[in-house]
Amino acid sequence: MAYVKWTFIILFWAVLLSFLHYTLPQNDIVRITDTYEKREDIGANSLFWTRGDAGASPNDSRDVFFIQTRRAGDDIMVYRNEDTGWGWPPYFKFNSSNLQAEAADLRSTGSEPNWVAIRHYGWRAEFLSIFPNAVALKSVEGPDVRIIPWRSIFILIVLFAVFWAIWVRWRRFRAARIDPVLSEAADSFDDAAHGLKSRRKRVTDWVRGR
Repeated sequence: MAYVKWTFIILFWAVLLSFLHYTLPQNDIVRITDTYEKREDIGANSLFWTRGDAGASPNDSRDVFFIQTRRAGDDIMVYRNEDTGWGWPPYFKFNSSNLQAEAADLRSTGSEPNWVAIRHYGWRAEFLSIFPNAVALKSVEGPDVRIIPWRSIFILIVLFAVFWAIWVRWRRFRAARIDPVLSEAADSFDDAAHGLKSRRKRVTDWVRGR
């Protein structure tokens, strides 16, 4: 039984942490090398794509903006640029076209690298054709600039406060309502078991007395 309990606990935290890691905003320092638009046929990985630009009809095949970049170590990272609209995650992004134009203006050349901080959410998984979604861009001085994720820290603090409040109220409710009922039920069960044992003893004594 303990294995089942710990398996459930580990799975719960793994799912929760993965969800937060995918959803919370992250910042990458990169050089933008190209911007382009590509026709994408959304299939089994539709969970990791938005429903299309805000105001457009949802479609399983659509044009998607992409931002191609290189990191300080010369690793390639490609971001998609899609509106989130009013859907999830709640970034309320409606400016994918403007962001694409801004990314085009911030492109680097080999002789004059222009370092850009890209705020995004999501993962990059090549074998599933999953791309992180760019949310905002800003120029920075160089690849060593450190950006403190204040948004993520604030959201995590709020979530912790909410979970803590729910947990405290649940413990109070359990102590006031559930535990007394369970204790009373356990006492009733013990009394019934004791009474049954007493009756059985009396019957046994009566049989032996005969």
